[in-house]
Amino acid sequence: MTKLVTVFMLPLILFFATVNAQNKVEKITTKDGIHYITTNIDYPITGTYLFEGLTEPIVQLDPDGTGVFQVLDLSKTTILWGMECFENGTPKYEKGFNYAVYTLWYKNKETNSEMEITEDWVNAHFSIHFQKKKMFILGDRSKDYVE
Repeated sequence: MTKLVTVFMLPLILFFATVNAQNKVEKITTKDGIHYITTNIDYPITGTYLFEGLTEPIVQLDPDGTGVFQVLDLSKTTILWGMECFENGTPKYEKGFNYAVYTLWYKNKETNSEMEITEDWVNAHFSIHFQKKKMFILGDRSKDYVE
């Protein structure tokens, strides 16, 4: 009986450990309270986002939760980022007819420790348009994706 329980429980434990490892959740404090973020929402969100037809400025989201945010004057800031989720790692989003809207949170990675930590995180509109196979940050920087 013990062997039988072990045979069934081991795969279950490994499955939940894998799911939990993939959905690493970080607790952040912002001006409007506590939020949770993750870098995994079951879509290929990492990569470089560009204005159509331009090579710069970029937003670069790396899998480890770091990246680059480049503004119109072409100055680059190294960032920490994540998509808003529930405490258990399930992404928060609003689904439309052929799109989904998420909240991207980011902050300057080089934050001065004297700054008020609750004012560092900034949220940005992030959307996925399923028919076009495009993802947008702030509505104007995009990248194509393949499911």
